[in-house]
Amino acid sequence: MVNFIIKYLLIAVAIMVGAKYIDGIAVNSFQTSLYVALAMGFVNTFIKPVLKFISFPITILTLGLFALVINVIMVYVIKHYIPGFTVHGFVPPLIFSFGISLVNSILSWFFSDKDK
Repeated sequence: MVNFIIKYLLIAVAIMVGAKYIDGIAVNSFQTSLYVALAMGFVNTFIKPVLKFISFPITILTLGLFALVINVIMVYVIKHYIPGFTVHGFVPPLIFSFGISLVNSILSWFFSDKDK
């Protein structure tokens, strides 16, 4: 449980850093970035797999590039539900989602459940 909390706090910090350096992404406060981190976890767990399944034929036709569009859609879905989180354009949320995915992967190496 402690690893979960630390991981999401660090992802929230990464969201704040990403919002500071990527034009087109804005987060009002650290509390908002915590909500965005939790929403991203929820959306990536429950909604993204459904969209990937539905869009599988399009993803095959575009040689996997449509998966990038799905990532952008996920950021826009989160933007719609979290006040204080604003997104503009296509490339900023693409870079943002890539960066957060990278941070999440790195944190998963450090906070893996090896004792299970």
